Amino acid sequence: MSHGKNIKNHDNVAIDLKSGDVILVTIQFTDTFETKIRPAVILFKEFDNYILAGITSNLHMQGVPLSVEEGAIKPSIIKLNYIFTVSDVMIKRKLFSLDKNKKSQIYHALISKLAGLKQVQKK
Repeated sequence: MSHGKNIKNHDNVAIDLKSGDVILVTIQFTDTFETKIRPAVILFKEFDNYILAGITSNLHMQGVPLSVEEGAIKPSIIKLNYIFTVSDVMIKRKLFSLDKNKKSQIYHALISKLAGLKQVQKK
């Protein structure tokens, strides 16, 4: 897997982005031309695109919980039903990195959701 681009933080220091990093990204909504800056977690990078899962503070949403202790500003949910692709120019900055346990939790939750794609051929 390819590592991410080097972006500059507020101190103009290059940051290498990778899977499990929580970032701020400009998102264009599909039903309007409106854009907003929102947090997201990097799932992986391919070419110059990042595949992300959105993060919300709406605790009624389903997904993987993200706590203040893990780095969130307030308790949040990583929405695995909201996956999207952005180019690297849409990324504003890195907020923090998830630990290996949280990355594993995301991985297993995604695999569980994708289980329907794995079909056993009957002979």
